[in-house]
Amino acid sequence: MGWLLAFHMVFVVSWFAGLFYLPRLFVYHADTHDQLGFDRFCTMERRLSILTSIAAAGTIFFGVWLTLLKGGDWILANGWFIAKLVLVVFLIGFHGWCQVQVKRFRERRNRLAADTFRMANEVPTVILVGIMILVFVQPF
Repeated sequence: MGWLLAFHMVFVVSWFAGLFYLPRLFVYHADTHDQLGFDRFCTMERRLSILTSIAAAGTIFFGVWLTLLKGGDWILANGWFIAKLVLVVFLIGFHGWCQVQVKRFRERRNRLAADTFRMANEVPTVILVGIMILVFVQPF
């Protein structure tokens, strides 16, 4: 189980790294008005979104594997774990929202201001803090 947990955590860290940086790229992209800058941000966002999606898939794959090894009784007996799964679902939703933004920027359909992306940039941090508290403190 140690190897599975190690790989799970490598993918978790990589996923969060991407989700921390992608909205920051959106902030700068929303304020860019020249073609060269626009193209540069589109390339950066596309590449980062691919890597972030791979990291998300790895996180989910190893997380499901670890969960299956624990079994259904363990899951039901640990309310903190169920709460963690709820936060993971929100994180997956945020990831999907980021993917939509990458496409909107590429298609020149972004209508959101840089300030919106600045606020969105805090979402993964809040989710990470919640997950870390649930995993390490296990309050319920």
